[in-house]
Amino acid sequence: MFLLYYENPKDRLPQWKPVFCLTTALIPAQSAYGHRRFNKNPYLRLKFTTMETNKELELARRLIEQTGTHLFLTGKAGTGKTTFLHTLKENSPKRMVVLAPTGIAAINAGGMTIHSFFQLPFAPFVPGAAFGDQKAKYRFQFNQEKRKIMRSIDLLVIDEISMVRADLLDAIDDVLRRFRNPYKPFGGVQLLLIGDVQQLPPVIKNEDWQLLSPYYDSPYFFSSHALRQSTYCTIELQTVYRQKDREFLDLLNAVRENRCDARVLDCLNRRYRPDADSCEMEGYIRLTTHNQQARQINAQRLEAIKSESICFQASITGTFPEYSYPTDVELELKEGAQVMFIKNDTSGKHRYANGTIGKITRLDEDNIRVRIEETGTEVEVKPEEWTNAKYRLDKDTKEIVEDIEGTFTQYPLKLAWAITVHKSQGLTFEHAVIDVSSAFAHGQTYVALSRCRSLEGLVLTAPVSAKSVISDWVVRTFNEQVSRNPVDERQYESLRNTFYLELLKELFGFQMLERFLNGFLRLMDEYLYELYPRLVKQYKEEAERFGEKVVDTGVKFERQCAMLISASADCATDSHLQQRIHDASEYFLREIHPLSELVEGTNVETDNKELFRKLDAAFSDLSETLRQKTALLEYVREKGFAVTDYLRKKSLLSLDEKEKQSQPKKEQPKKESIGQDIQHPRLYNALTEWRREEAQRTGKPAYTVLHQKALLGIANLMPTDETALLNVPHVGKKTVEKYGDTLLSIIEEYKENEA
Repeated sequence: MFLLYYENPKDRLPQWKPVFCLTTALIPAQSAYGHRRFNKNPYLRLKFTTMETNKELELARRLIEQTGTHLFLTGKAGTGKTTFLHTLKENSPKRMVVLAPTGIAAINAGGMTIHSFFQLPFAPFVPGAAFGDQKAKYRFQFNQEKRKIMRSIDLLVIDEISMVRADLLDAIDDVLRRFRNPYKPFGGVQLLLIGDVQQLPPVIKNEDWQLLSPYYDSPYFFSSHALRQSTYCTIELQTVYRQKDREFLDLLNAVRENRCDARVLDCLNRRYRPDADSCEMEGYIRLTTHNQQARQINAQRLEAIKSESICFQASITGTFPEYSYPTDVELELKEGAQVMFIKNDTSGKHRYANGTIGKITRLDEDNIRVRIEETGTEVEVKPEEWTNAKYRLDKDTKEIVEDIEGTFTQYPLKLAWAITVHKSQGLTFEHAVIDVSSAFAHGQTYVALSRCRSLEGLVLTAPVSAKSVISDWVVRTFNEQVSRNPVDERQYESLRNTFYLELLKELFGFQMLERFLNGFLRLMDEYLYELYPRLVKQYKEEAERFGEKVVDTGVKFERQCAMLISASADCATDSHLQQRIHDASEYFLREIHPLSELVEGTNVETDNKELFRKLDAAFSDLSETLRQKTALLEYVREKGFAVTDYLRKKSLLSLDEKEKQSQPKKEQPKKESIGQDIQHPRLYNALTEWRREEAQRTGKPAYTVLHQKALLGIANLMPTDETALLNVPHVGKKTVEKYGDTLLSIIEEYKENEA
């Protein structure tokens, strides 16, 4: 498949946007996954991909890009879940972060571990409960960079979700609510959960489950309280790319779904070879259920080779946690050793892939050559680099980018006479020797058997029994519920329209702005009416006008949008709908302008620190919400309304807000206009400055020198002697005795300067 992409050079944040698909007949030969300029246009580029058309994968892509619903992408082993993730990372217009439950899974997914990104401890998370310092454990201080990323992401991807515990998902919800929207699950972030619950389950200690079992009906991710509060869709991928043999696929499905009757077991056990343990089966890898078994087999087989071993030392730079090491730091190899490649060939020649088995044919300090078991070809192996990535926000583009914190460089090999089933998840083998007689976990037998491409490539060292096929009834119940409600095109259209309408309601909904306006007005009316009666009156009049002209009209327009979207064949391209959105943006920008002018000209003062704190918070909420709403309306008026562009703009505005709030407050120059109710602002400024200096000299709070209401009265009445000064409200005899001459001289100096 070939896609023609266009980049607008005038965009502040350029991004490649698909224009249309082209057939191979129209395009000259070009290497896969490459780019080339098109027709000498510097802003058109062809992007090549070999991904096959798959209706479930295509539907998943559209759900992620055009809706806000959470998606659980599942499917049997080998259905292309990992390929979809890598394609999404490359092409999705949404700002995304990719996480996984384990270090190896995170490296394979090209992301970070969940615990590392969210700075979570490995202790159980008990929602709504306080066990010792439970809450303290989960109240880590995030740096400014991490907070910005969490506030700006559109999509959170979690790979290998089957191994993620329910309480871990709720811990993620807790963190995201704190830094985003506290009223929405996961703070309003869209989730993409990738994995197969029929494969390996989450690991949980008995003591941890004793703590969590009163709160969760199972340790699986789908028991998360936050997820159950959400609406999410499930897409099950149907096309299996790993196995082509219909009989083998039917057997695997029977194991996966716990339908192992006598016929299924008989077919599988035809691959049982009693002598397999004692035979040296070249090119076969043994899958074991326990780590110790795999280590012991590899050590014994390496020791049996009489040639001298060579140890290759990995090179590690920066920060690369030990639990994420893809292979041994000291990799001991011998000529004749069976090895497995642990990374796809990066040369572009596709000579081997992650999981390919081979034998070392030549070995010295600087050269390793391996014969590929499947093809018989011999390849020279070069050291490869793995990276430990960290997400950060680019200050200029505001894009989420990956920074490399550390690297691990080593030959992409590990001894491969044996490997655990757990570590084989995600890999594919041509030939495998399997013993699942000691299987101890749900999905373990299915994962082991499904690593093979064919039944002929499978050898059993012990018969498979019904007892070794462990299946959790909780998982079966969940899968049955999922299978009864598959998402289809009709549901996708409904979700897309719903998301489109939700964003329009957000844009043209002014209830939150009205709430902040009324909150600030209440404080002003209750505490500062005597000081600023005209200003309070203006806010009351504006609040009444705003409710009628803006809030009520916004609610009516939301209803119009709902009807227009319902009647539209495609809301994203409906020209009539776009025109109505443009006109509405024009109207609301005009109608909120009076409020913007009033807010801009507002500057109130008070000596009461607690009142000042409340006023400052209320005014900040009002002014910042007004700023963002105005900027979004202006953007939509100029650019039109498109989902991904709107989300991007909103994220940028949110980041701008947080940056301003996090910056230290600089001392602002005195404004000439203190407020609408001060008749002589220059005199008021002079009196305020004198009070500040006097408070600084005596080391006392400013309000103990002279009350703010007294300052306002003196500035407005301008008394000419002590008797007149005593008539000013809140000015007493002691004040006149102590400061009378000074205050009268300030007034006299002001009059002389103004004359």
